[in-house]
Amino acid sequence: MAKSKIKAPSINQIAEDLNTGRIFSVYYLFGEDSFSIDASLELISKSVRPFIASEFDKEVFYGDEKTLVEILDYAAAFPFGSEKKLIIVKEFEKIRDKKGLISYAKSPPDFTVLVLIHNGKISNLDSEPFKTLAERNYLFEAKELKGENLIDWVVSYVQNSGKSIDRENARLLVEISGENRDMLESQLEKISVFLGDKKEITINTIKDLSTSLKEYNIFDLQNALSKKDKQETLKIAFKMLDKGAEPTFIIYMLTRYFTGLSRINELKGKKIPEQAAARIVGTHPYYYKDYLKARTIYSDKDLFRIVKSLLKADLSVKTTSTDNKSIISVLLAEILQ
Repeated sequence: MAKSKIKAPSINQIAEDLNTGRIFSVYYLFGEDSFSIDASLELISKSVRPFIASEFDKEVFYGDEKTLVEILDYAAAFPFGSEKKLIIVKEFEKIRDKKGLISYAKSPPDFTVLVLIHNGKISNLDSEPFKTLAERNYLFEAKELKGENLIDWVVSYVQNSGKSIDRENARLLVEISGENRDMLESQLEKISVFLGDKKEITINTIKDLSTSLKEYNIFDLQNALSKKDKQETLKIAFKMLDKGAEPTFIIYMLTRYFTGLSRINELKGKKIPEQAAARIVGTHPYYYKDYLKARTIYSDKDLFRIVKSLLKADLSVKTTSTDNKSIISVLLAEILQ
């Protein structure tokens, strides 16, 4: 399949346009990052709100409830008593024939702001109505943030809230919370309240918050494993699962952990700064000494066996109906044998 020649601008462009007072008549938001879509929808709604005097001039529809003809007829009707009207259509991907948008997008009424939310990717942006929407600058893509881009977002989010966090601690927070931005935002809100008047989010802040909330994270689990404390390991793992941690996340992070341990011996005899060494093995500098201690407990033979157990657990999660606690229990028992 040929790649689309059309490239939709990032959904982040919407905030920049709204900050200059520019409000479009049509917004077609699509992509896999629901966080960005929800945030952009809120910004659009907030910008249009001063122009709406009647609640009758704001409507939310769903793609499986209305036809496109009904939606566009409503969009073309004058407001009841407002300067503008706002129409939000969620799950727009469920509307099969979208060709009616072509003519509407070419000449939309200036009194209507039509926001169409399409969950997921669009396979061919060169097809209609997406081509016309792109030509009119009405098409915006919400790509999931990964890796360093997600770290950038955490740092920026914290700065916008009037506080600060360095990249290492931002990376640590992502590793603890996972890459879901709703979860990250929730954790950052808790941290902000916990900090009070303090401005900097440090590793101690993150650890102290977990302690105050009596929450366990992946680093607590790794610490218990490094001591081969079976009872504590199971307790922490079960608490994490009860709090909503996915078994795939636990398996992935433990795979990273034991892979990092396997690389410790490569660094022996090399004059590498501790911070750089921590980055090589995939951990925060604060935890690097714990890795060094754990490596004395787990032999090469142990690590080879553990990797096989991790692979088996990953396959069990994805291919069997065995409950999560049973899979993780067996995995941890095999690691600690």
